[in-house]
Amino acid sequence: MKKKKQFPHHHGCASSSREQPIFSSRAHVFQIDPATKRNWIPASKHAVTVSFFYDANRNVYRIISVGGTKAIINCSVTPSMTFTKTSQKFGQWADSRANTVYGLGFATEQQLHQFSEKFKEVKDAARLAREKSQDKELANTALSIAAPQDLSDELQSPPVMCVNGPEDKLFRSQSADITLSSEKERIKKMLSEG
Repeated sequence: MKKKKQFPHHHGCASSSREQPIFSSRAHVFQIDPATKRNWIPASKHAVTVSFFYDANRNVYRIISVGGTKAIINCSVTPSMTFTKTSQKFGQWADSRANTVYGLGFATEQQLHQFSEKFKEVKDAARLAREKSQDKELANTALSIAAPQDLSDELQSPPVMCVNGPEDKLFRSQSADITLSSEKERIKKMLSEG
């Protein structure tokens, strides 16, 4: 009974528990020495799992690697990133946000090749996701601009008319004139009668 209660709570607290890795591989992780920008500093003592994740909430792809309790790599893949093979079993990419370069040493050429191919795929997917979200932002902006105009439009239109499409725009000024001139007539009449 107790277990059931804890489960949903536990499930919801970490987003990574919900995310399924798209691809995982094992590699030795290195980071560039910030002082020299030349030497590699091992980030893991032994080979660790390096995974590609898709974060549906933020619509971003990430590369995540955890060694022990801390994240060695937590990097959002951007369309401008490039994974470069620098030897038969070693590849690297720069993460400008973290201001570092990650290096991965694989056990076999095949693993390096698979990781490199997956990196390209995810990079393309990130580009598409970015384009889609930009489209969405444009659509949302357009909507928020259009909404107040529609509201004020309805308020200004003469109450007699019903708003019913493009023709409405043509007749609106005309009918407004008519309403104004008939108002003037009525006032004249009232004055002459009074």
